[in-house]
Amino acid sequence: MSVELILVFLTLGAFVGFMAGLLGIGGGGILVPVLTTIFIYQGFAMDNVVHIALGTSMACIMVTSFSSLRAHHANGAVIWQLVKTMAPAIVLGTFLATFIAAQISSKGLAIFFSVFMAYVAFQMFRSKKIQASASGEAIKPELGLVAFGIGAISALVSIGGGSLTVPYLTWRSIDIRKAIGTSAALGFPIAITGTLGYLINGIVAGGTHTEYTLGFVYLPAVLLVTIPSLFTAPIGAKLTQTLPIKTLKRVFGVLLLALSLKMLVSLL
Repeated sequence: MSVELILVFLTLGAFVGFMAGLLGIGGGGILVPVLTTIFIYQGFAMDNVVHIALGTSMACIMVTSFSSLRAHHANGAVIWQLVKTMAPAIVLGTFLATFIAAQISSKGLAIFFSVFMAYVAFQMFRSKKIQASASGEAIKPELGLVAFGIGAISALVSIGGGSLTVPYLTWRSIDIRKAIGTSAALGFPIAITGTLGYLINGIVAGGTHTEYTLGFVYLPAVLLVTIPSLFTAPIGAKLTQTLPIKTLKRVFGVLLLALSLKMLVSLL
């Protein structure tokens, strides 16, 4: 691996960590399209380049989500009973969806990813707050079904689930800080299960025949992206009180759309 490529991965990790700390999301939305572009440049096979980007992104999120979980737990912002209720279904949905992803072409995954990121970008531009549910608490079957869906979509687009979990919990009349903290706690099992699923599916598929890749996970990228992100995430978190978050979210929404379109163009 060239020095230039190492610097690119380190810079990407620093940026992802900073944005994740600043806005509470970022991860896969940035990592997947950028990693796809980098892997194409490296000469990875087009048949599974997006699969490797998804698996590698999940492995990166596994490290950063644990750090986020610890921080929110220390602040008492995690509703652990809710985590225990939703985690089994979220794990099942995530794991099964990695098998579905393995059967979809890189182009198909790229299109699905881009459509979902368009939804996320739209949410960034929304100024209207989500109206809380009149009933307040959800029953267990509903929580299980929602959790399964969150896990499945998270695996297909390689995110920690925050862009889905936080709006749902807020709608269910849960305080926004605790919704974010609980979402962070649920993001950790999503990342672990998603990484395991992409590892297994990559191995079952006969491997990618790409050096330093285990299953659908490119190990050098995981190492080089996660190390700087651990240092920059706290910096972003501290700046949330001083920077214009509403404006930054809109800029970030445009960035997500641009990156998704760039990935589509690279593949199509």
